[in-house]
Amino acid sequence: MNQQQFVEALKEKGINLTPEQLQQFHKYYELLVEWNEKMNLTAITDQPSVYLKHFYDSISMAFYVDFSKGQSICDVGAGAGFPSIPLKICFPQMQVTIVDSLNKRIQFLTHLSEQLGLSNVQFVHARAEEFGQNPAYREQYDIVTARAVARLSVLSELCIPLVKVGGQFVAMKAAAAQDELNDAKKALTILGAEKIQEYSFTLPVENSERSLFVFNKVKSTPKKYPRKPGVPNKTPL
Repeated sequence: MNQQQFVEALKEKGINLTPEQLQQFHKYYELLVEWNEKMNLTAITDQPSVYLKHFYDSISMAFYVDFSKGQSICDVGAGAGFPSIPLKICFPQMQVTIVDSLNKRIQFLTHLSEQLGLSNVQFVHARAEEFGQNPAYREQYDIVTARAVARLSVLSELCIPLVKVGGQFVAMKAAAAQDELNDAKKALTILGAEKIQEYSFTLPVENSERSLFVFNKVKSTPKKYPRKPGVPNKTPL
C-alpha cells in the first residue's frame, strides 16, 4: 500500500487526511525505520507494508468505533505506538496514554510524539499488571485497547481494570479470534465486561483477516485484578 492508496482507502471510510497529517505519517515511517536499526521495534520495515500492516491496520478500529469525541484512550503494550499513535494522528482531539514495559520503547515514543508535534499524549514505563493497580490510572479511561499483545483471556485482565464503568475495551485480533473469545468468557464476566459488538473484515491489498471485539464495562473490576506481574499469563482466568 503506497501513500496514495493509503489516502484513498481512508477516504473511502470517511477519514480525510490533511497534508499535515500525511506528513506526520511520513515522518513516523522515517523515525520507525531509523530507530529500528538501534532497537527491535518491528520486523516490518518496507514502506508499503508499514502503511498497510501498521498504519492502516491501526486506524481500522476507527471504522467501527467513534473516536471523534476526544475520548481518553489507553493503549496497553503499544510497542512502536500501534494502534494509538496512528489513531491520534487522525483524531488529534483524543487523549492518549500508552503503557509499555520496555523503557527503550517509551523513549522512542516520547521522541516520536515530539517530532510529530502531538499533544495530550502520555507514556508510562510499567508492567500492565502494576499499572492496572495504580489508582491514578485504574478505571480512568473511556476506551482501552491493545493490538497483538496476548490471548484475549490474558488481555482482558490487563485492560478491563483500566476502563471506567460505562467505557469500552476494544480488542484487535487476527483470524483465530472466535476461539479466543470462547476461552475468555469467564474472564470477561469476572472482570465486569460484556461483548456488545463483533466485526470481521479483511485488510485491503493482502486480504488478511481481522476481527474487532467491543466490550462494555458494566461494573467495577474486583480489586484483586489484575494479579501480580506474570500471573495472568501463567494462569489465565
